[in-house]
Amino acid sequence: MGVTDRLDLTLRLVQGSGRISVSELAQRLSVSEMTVRRDLDALERQGLVRRVHGGAVATRSREEEAGFSVREPWQAATKDRLGAHVAAMVEPGSRVLLDAGTTTVHVAEHLAGRAPLTVAVLSLQAALRLADCPGIDLLVVGGRSRPGERSLVGPLALRTLESLAFDRFVMSIGGVHAEHGWSEFSLDDAAVKQAGLAQAATTIAVADATKLGVRAFSKVADLGAVDAFVTDAAADDPETHPGGPQTLRALLDAGVRVAMI
Repeated sequence: MGVTDRLDLTLRLVQGSGRISVSELAQRLSVSEMTVRRDLDALERQGLVRRVHGGAVATRSREEEAGFSVREPWQAATKDRLGAHVAAMVEPGSRVLLDAGTTTVHVAEHLAGRAPLTVAVLSLQAALRLADCPGIDLLVVGGRSRPGERSLVGPLALRTLESLAFDRFVMSIGGVHAEHGWSEFSLDDAAVKQAGLAQAATTIAVADATKLGVRAFSKVADLGAVDAFVTDAAADDPETHPGGPQTLRALLDAGVRVAMI
């Protein structure tokens, strides 16, 4: 895992927990405690976390800077490749629920070529990509826009999802772990994903390889709740993604179709 990606995941784990220990971060990220301490020092210098005895606590003064706008350019080419593959798995005429996230924005851009579609979005970023696209019947799910992410969450979003049915749910994810399943950094995002899983006939999860072996703050579902998983080819490289091979094996054992692009 590259340093930038690891710092991103470390920051999101700290923010999701409020306070987290060095040992827990090392376990969740499959890296040494020395590496975690070095990363926390780097994040503290940026004012994004505060070091405490044995771990770190979140600071909120620069939360906006750590959100979607910062992560969007990271691994953009990889995410676009994943987005194109996922979009090709969606049949014209389908009713699609599209999750929030930097990768699903690329899915949105490629879905325009799969029209006609009905697409409900959980992201203001995705809505902008699909607005006014010919053949796309766009539904923006109501809810509260989460600061920094512009994902749509909360009771209104949940009530809206419970009243709808979808052929496919394209789900982004903060972490996927062999033992702990699918998980997210935010309780609100996890709740929305759980509702999406319940209302869709099939679910495609998509994430770059940095998410494999990661256990985020809030569990979304067991591995078998998802039908297919699309990630990049680096996922099975133990040197760059120590938790990747084990997670991939667990996904296959759970009956999830895996595509590495």
